[in-house]
Amino acid sequence: MRTADRLPAQPFTPAEAASLGISRATLYRLAERGEIEHLGPGLFQRLDADPSDTDLIEAATRAPQATICLTSALAHHDLVDAIPAAWDLALPRGRYLPTSSPAIQWHSFDRTTFDLGRTVIEIRGSDRQIGLYSPARSIADVFRLRGQEGYEIGVEALREWLRRRGSSPSELMQIASALPRAAGPVRTALEYLT
Repeated sequence: MRTADRLPAQPFTPAEAASLGISRATLYRLAERGEIEHLGPGLFQRLDADPSDTDLIEAATRAPQATICLTSALAHHDLVDAIPAAWDLALPRGRYLPTSSPAIQWHSFDRTTFDLGRTVIEIRGSDRQIGLYSPARSIADVFRLRGQEGYEIGVEALREWLRRRGSSPSELMQIASALPRAAGPVRTALEYLT
């Protein structure tokens, strides 16, 4: 059996390879020979691996608290037509923001409200997980950061969210009230749209 065939079928770290008896030096030799792919610092993948989102896997590997936020979360929930050029990922303020591919835009969110509206999802094609903010939290965040994200994207997301069964303006206001600078713009947009 070839050494590369002993490696996991999904992206893996040198520590995971070491647990299988394969050293870091061997990983780099395999990558140089083209037997495995070096995805980025500390992340490798077999050539026959199932397609997966390697940017999210890299982010989840480097920062287990990484959470899909802002426009990326709205797009994930099908609330906007925008396709972000990079993944918007949040970490608690004060946490080291890892160096990663240009396809990831890191954001720092307040530690006290970081877990508000946060769930965890599986990353397609892997056994890794990443955080994801709820639709209501994502809408409130976009309004809160409207100078950076644009007011229009918040209105578009809110309009689509209100059309859906089960959307609750009171839930949205509760989340917005817990976040700085979000309640006023969210209340104004809700009054305009309802």
